[in-house]
Amino acid sequence: MKDRALSLSVPVMAPAFFALVWMALAWRIGNQVILPNIGQVTDLLVHPTEDLISMGSIAGNVAVSLVRVIMGYAAAAAIAIPLGVVMGYYGFVFKLFNGFLNLFRPIPPLAWVPLVMAWFGISSLATMFGVETGTAYIYLNNIKFSMLFIIFIGAFYPILTSTIHGVQNVNQTLIDSARVLGANERQVFRKVLLPAAMPSIITGMRIGLGIAWMCLVSAEMLPGSLSGIGYMITHAFTLASTDIVIAGMISIGVVGALMDMVFRRIEDKNFSWRRQSQ
Repeated sequence: MKDRALSLSVPVMAPAFFALVWMALAWRIGNQVILPNIGQVTDLLVHPTEDLISMGSIAGNVAVSLVRVIMGYAAAAAIAIPLGVVMGYYGFVFKLFNGFLNLFRPIPPLAWVPLVMAWFGISSLATMFGVETGTAYIYLNNIKFSMLFIIFIGAFYPILTSTIHGVQNVNQTLIDSARVLGANERQVFRKVLLPAAMPSIITGMRIGLGIAWMCLVSAEMLPGSLSGIGYMITHAFTLASTDIVIAGMISIGVVGALMDMVFRRIEDKNFSWRRQSQ
């Protein structure tokens, strides 16, 4: 019973200590612009549907940002995983693309902003589908191609690198054994290569998801953005509403942590054999 109580209390210790330090510093500073009281921020978080200084609610802005992140991240995964598998398996394809792709790897996503604005401007899904009025326009116009591209770039390289690493480190004996038993290339990919490389791919997807959320604030600072948690944070900062800034930051952290938890559950459920084999 004591061991169970200890295991439940340990994860709470660090947040509790952080909250105590926060309260002490807020009381010591005595300036809500520099550091608001924890109660102000908590009040915002427990009422996520309330409108905040004409910027919409925290819940509404998080929902808009979540759609943007999912779309940009999904596009990155849809391209990076197949490309990484092919590059990791075929040496010629690796040599063909690796040097070229490495030229763009060190470029921060924010450095793409001038080019992205020149390419896409403020065009959105509403522009692509030709929707100009109505409720559908409001929702589709929030999904700007420039924002999706910034998020895509941020998530692409971690997923690609981990996929290549996972495929290249698959035990060659497993592949040779499958071929000896009569497996064709398609079966080798489906039955041997992908399952063996999947733990590394999942790790890359977790890292890519975190970076996608990091790129979100940069993406929502682009011209044409009128919603999203990143927009709310930057706009609240200009109004010296630090409590809204911190509440927005915590919201991003919570949603990102919940999404990361999904990947951890997938890892624990499907790839526990990896830890046992080490």
